[in-house]
This record gives sequence, structure tokens and C-alpha cells, in this order.
Amino acid sequence: MPYIADFHIHSKYSRATSKDMEIACLAKWAKIKGISMLGTGDFTHPLWLAELERSLKEAGKGVYEYEDVQFVLTGEVSNIYFKAGRTRKVHNILLAPDFKTVHEVNKALAPYGDLSSDGRPIVSLECDKMVRMLSGINPYILIIPAHAWTPHFSIFGSNSGFDSPEECFEDQLPKIFSIETGLSSDPAMNWRYSKLDRFCLTSNSDSHSPAKIGREANVFKERFDYYELYQILKTKDKTRFLYTVEFFPEEGKYHWDGHRVCKARLSPQEAMRIANTCPVCGKKVTVGVMHRLEDLADRKVGFVLESSPFFKTMVPLAEIIGSALGVGADSVKVENQYNELIKNFGNEFHILLEMEETELFSKFPAPIARGIINVRKGNVEILPGYDGEYGKVSVLREGEKKAEKQLSMF
Repeated sequence: MPYIADFHIHSKYSRATSKDMEIACLAKWAKIKGISMLGTGDFTHPLWLAELERSLKEAGKGVYEYEDVQFVLTGEVSNIYFKAGRTRKVHNILLAPDFKTVHEVNKALAPYGDLSSDGRPIVSLECDKMVRMLSGINPYILIIPAHAWTPHFSIFGSNSGFDSPEECFEDQLPKIFSIETGLSSDPAMNWRYSKLDRFCLTSNSDSHSPAKIGREANVFKERFDYYELYQILKTKDKTRFLYTVEFFPEEGKYHWDGHRVCKARLSPQEAMRIANTCPVCGKKVTVGVMHRLEDLADRKVGFVLESSPFFKTMVPLAEIIGSALGVGADSVKVENQYNELIKNFGNEFHILLEMEETELFSKFPAPIARGIINVRKGNVEILPGYDGEYGKVSVLREGEKKAEKQLSMF
């Protein structure tokens, strides 16, 4: 099994997160999912940082461990400031090699925001100035623009972002090696914008609950320490960074344009035709990721950047089960089936990525096996997400649903 890492999660100290986002529960779910390494998330929060220092033990250069699950020290900050005539709101992921560095980072950020107010604090600090300041503390700090295309809080966001990496980071741009694609975009979309060619594209869950970790992830050939990770991202080392695991971007909650209050879901072309206004109430719609990409892209659909690690598109196993059985992914029926599959066949990534098709059909209920295979082949139907609403995925087409209506238990 390759070495799978999810660097961007949150703790129980972030807003709208589960109380179960704590180390023991995260380690438990990492094993269920098949994740080898997690980011700790939220190292800027003093209470969470104290828990991390109590719970984690050193397990290599810049790597920590809890019950055989590796962790790297990570946080996320919300940079909100005024620049070039507009208020900018950009989220950045921070990675640090040791607790000493984390304490120095927190001390440096403290004058710009209340770090104890939220696991993902707001700091009134320009992105370029933050990079200059943190790299002065430790040149091995990694700063990764988070969910790069989402409308409200990202480097290219339609509501508060920039039109190029240079505008955001100015002379500090050479210190930025990686960009996170986010749930509503995938590498193929990002390859269409040539200014991103030099960046190593990463994908993470941005999870607020343990069951959601790994819904996007990074797959490496083998285990690494923090400084090796730094070099892998800096050099886009495809021999060690194999691929990312991605949502179908249409499933992301900002893929298309729209106005959630009016239930208006619009393709970029539809929104452009009516000047980005809601066809129901006439107010401005939230311009989504696909529209924003079309504004900035300088390549056609289908361009492949050969220097980039590739990607595999997946749907979380609970969603596949729910879609295959025609019930909600959070239902008791799905939970029971999920637990049974994990108990009998190993972790979720093994099931989704590695089990042979013949084994799936011989050992799994037929609709679930067919759903997993359809996802691997991209043979799914998706109603795109918009304005904060996740898209809806159907892993079985109507003919398949009828053919496999009866759930055959193994």
C-alpha cells in the first residue's frame, strides 16, 4: 500500500467542527481510511497546541506519531487585508518542522489576530509579508495557499482573490512551492492556467469531522520525513509523489455559479449570459470555481501537464454505499454496511483503489461493487454543487439500478 497523507484538517477548536476532532479519534479514523500521515491542523490555537505537545512523540525528522499514525505540524490562517483597492481574503496552510518553530510562528502572528479565538484564526497580514516573516523564522516552513479557487477565501477566489500568484505573493513567490486544488477543482482544471505550472498541486480533505478525513489526499511511494517532504514539493518529484486522490470537482460545493437562497444553479455559460445575476431574484450570484477558471485559463480543456503528478478521482466509500442503496450517506444502513466492509476487507483506500474488480464482485453486494467500479471509470452522474451546496453524485445509472435492485449480501 502506498503512503497516503492528508495535510489539511481542523481540530475541535475550529468553528463548525466535531468535538471528536482530537488526536485519539483522528488516529483511529486514519487507520480505518488507510491514511499513513495527517496534518495536525490548528497549531496556532494555544489549547490545541498544548494537546499536541502532550500527545505526540517524535518519530523522525519533523514527524510525530500517535499509535502508529504519523503527524506533521500544520495550521491554517485566514489572511484578511486591504490591497490594490480591494479587501482580500486568502486562506493559507502552514507546515512547520518542530514545536519550537511553531511557538515562534505563533508569537510572530499574535500581534495580527487573536489566535485563541478560532483554530483557523483571522490575521490582518498581507500574504507576502507573512511569507517574508515566517521564512525568517525558519526557511523550512511551508506555506500552501488553501482551496485555491473557492469564491470567498482563496488566492484566486472570485470575491476576494487575485488574478495571478505574483499579485498575491509579489517578491516572496519563489518561496511558495505548492497550491491546494480544493474540492471544487482538480489538477486537470489547474493545468489549464500556465502560471501554475511550477507549483506542486496538493489535495487534502479540509476535514471538520473524523469520518471526512482523506476525502482528498496525496499518495506517495514511501514514507518520508518533513525535510524530504519539503524537497518533494519544491521539486515536484514524481518518482516519490505518485498522485492525488480527488473529488469529482462537480461534487464540490462551489463548482458552478448560483444563488442558494433561490435554489438557482447555473453553469458558467448560463451565468455569463445573464450578467452573473440570479434569474429568480436578480441579485448577484456567487461565481463558482469553473467560471473563475474560465476567466483565467490560457489553455484548452484536455491539456495535460506532463511535469505534474497525476490524479485519481474517487467518491468516499460511504457515499458510494448510500448512492448504490438509494439512502443517505449518513444513514444507519450505510454506517452498518461501511463498518462490515472495513471489518472484512481492510481500510477504505484499499477497497477504493486496490481491490481487483473480480474480488469486488465476488465478495461485495452487487450494487456497491458496481458503484466502486463506476467511480473508478468515471461512469457517474453528478448534479454540480453551487453557492455552498455540495453536488449530488449517482454511482449507478437507471438501468443498473433496476438490474441490481436486490442487495445480495455476502
